[in-house]
Amino acid sequence: MQKNPYGQIEKGENHTFRMFKNEGDDLSSVPWSQKIFQNDTSHKCPTYVSQTPPCQGSCPSGHNIRGWLDIVRGMEKPSADMSWQEYAFRRSTDANPFPSVMGRVCPAPCEDGCNRNEVEDTVGINAVEQFIGDNAKKEGYKFEINAKDTGKKVAIIGGGCGGLSAALQLRKQGHSVTVFEKYEQLGGMMMYGIPDYRVPRDVLQYEIDRIIETGIETKMNTKVGVDISMEELEKDYDAVLFAIGAMSGRMLPIPGGDATNCVSGVAFLEAYNQGRLKHITGKVICIGGGDTSIDVVSVARRLGNIENTADKDRPERVIFDDTAHDVVDTSKRLGADVLLTTRSTIENMPAAQEEIDDANREGVEIQGQLQPVEVIKDADGRATALRFIRLEDDGSTPIEGSEFDVECELIVPAIGQGVDGEGMDDSFFNEHGFIDADKNFQVPNKPGFFVCGDVVRPHLLTTAIGQAGIVAESIGDYLDGNSQKSRNKVDVHYFDLMEKLNEWDLAPSDYENGKLSQGTDSADYAVHNYEDRSFASIIPHTELFLGHFDHEDRNARNHKLVDVDNVLGNFDERLIGYNEEEAQAEAGRCMSCGLCFECDNCVMYCPQDAVFKVKKDKATLGRYVDTDYDKCIGCHICADVCPTGYIQMGLGE
Repeated sequence: MQKNPYGQIEKGENHTFRMFKNEGDDLSSVPWSQKIFQNDTSHKCPTYVSQTPPCQGSCPSGHNIRGWLDIVRGMEKPSADMSWQEYAFRRSTDANPFPSVMGRVCPAPCEDGCNRNEVEDTVGINAVEQFIGDNAKKEGYKFEINAKDTGKKVAIIGGGCGGLSAALQLRKQGHSVTVFEKYEQLGGMMMYGIPDYRVPRDVLQYEIDRIIETGIETKMNTKVGVDISMEELEKDYDAVLFAIGAMSGRMLPIPGGDATNCVSGVAFLEAYNQGRLKHITGKVICIGGGDTSIDVVSVARRLGNIENTADKDRPERVIFDDTAHDVVDTSKRLGADVLLTTRSTIENMPAAQEEIDDANREGVEIQGQLQPVEVIKDADGRATALRFIRLEDDGSTPIEGSEFDVECELIVPAIGQGVDGEGMDDSFFNEHGFIDADKNFQVPNKPGFFVCGDVVRPHLLTTAIGQAGIVAESIGDYLDGNSQKSRNKVDVHYFDLMEKLNEWDLAPSDYENGKLSQGTDSADYAVHNYEDRSFASIIPHTELFLGHFDHEDRNARNHKLVDVDNVLGNFDERLIGYNEEEAQAEAGRCMSCGLCFECDNCVMYCPQDAVFKVKKDKATLGRYVDTDYDKCIGCHICADVCPTGYIQMGLGE
């Protein structure tokens, strides 16, 4: 760390102790539109403005991340006798009922957006979420359904994260829900597409069961369109939700791509997660570059290779014929030869860098700027090699004369996903095999039919969860006979001051007609000096006073490293979650962007003593400080020293 001439630590190129630039600098931290002061006074007074932090704005599931971090760190207190651990669980699962799962596998776009990156490093949001979820399992927290039965029935096709999340939200509204699932187990891609060493199955099953225990009916091994018709669903239910996912993998669209030993990444992982695929034979080539391809090659390295196996035990036989390997055979396993190829440069692979690093450490060979052009087959239709051509750095321009062959025993393309719509009405699907949706996730021109998740567009698990929350609201409006609501510009779960005041029995009193004859800043029937812009505004780091925050190293989760020497047969979980102390320490690094975190700067620095702490019996989150307008001269110091951007000079005139 370097120090400036005043002896204060400079914590980054754009992060200093100063609020303003030097005179003559090209840039100023105060936008022109906010330069409302002359000398040391202005015609404006402070108002308290809550905004959405970028972590929440970046989260596809719309988490109230700042909210549950505030609870874990001890800033927001629960009411009554509830523990902070349970309070954090209730708050986090408002948006996402799978905190243990998502805390482990979500690629965390929230952390990419975290303003703490402008200081030193992101807050470990995923790791705190995993702690909340794992502690909830340990304590046995359950979901509470308080709504009265509406008599309405909803059919949900698909029991993955989207379908189950929507089912929970609909149960909270009082509707009856039946989930139709074609597999033996619920969970969708969480169960069949993610290896168990990334998501322990006892953790996943607990979070699934907790949802089903709210009174959700399930019909397993039931494929809509085959075992039950769409017409029957339409007749027996008041609304139908498509949450069927996209669990059909795409094959290689090149000559020879139909080889018998060419299997999709989705099918490969499904066979492994069902416990049928226990080893591979010979060299494996996986084509992709995303997270699914990393899972494929990491599983292949763990399964290991068995030489001279019978034809019936070849991986493609197990995957396509729905058979299973003999467990005894696993004693003969040797290290597997695994190659992962991608069109992009390795640096630009879409997979998470941590996953790429793990694959390299585990002995996976990764080569970039390669495009498969032909599968070389033998007389029996089996692939014996895959022909590649090298690409320029742009990942699309072939280099003439650079073709070469790589011999292999199994080819696994992980290049995209498709939808299994067997037996369903083709009119629901677009030309790409997916289902279109409007902004409320209704199926256009199909009243009573709704959709969410990968069947709309394959994306992240957290995206499907976020869509499930929206579609549950839309289904509720439809069943109640209400028009569909317009969605907020910032469409997430966020802090609600009125809800917080009600929780603490501090809500404003009822207004009496004729009581208000002129403006007031003290009447008890209004919330004064506060504006909620969370629905419309995400607060950037430029509106914060970053100089307030000290350098604090991130409390990284322990990562159990697997390498070439111990990868074979190693299916232990890799991420070791926080203990309580670590979770609270990491949550304490949150800068509470856009909401007061009770630092007292405004109280200490106000030269007029105009800013004061609210009395304890009237205070709660968002109502920690207030302003005496009889004393305020509009000097704007409180806004300048507010670390979180919660105070803005907005009142006046």
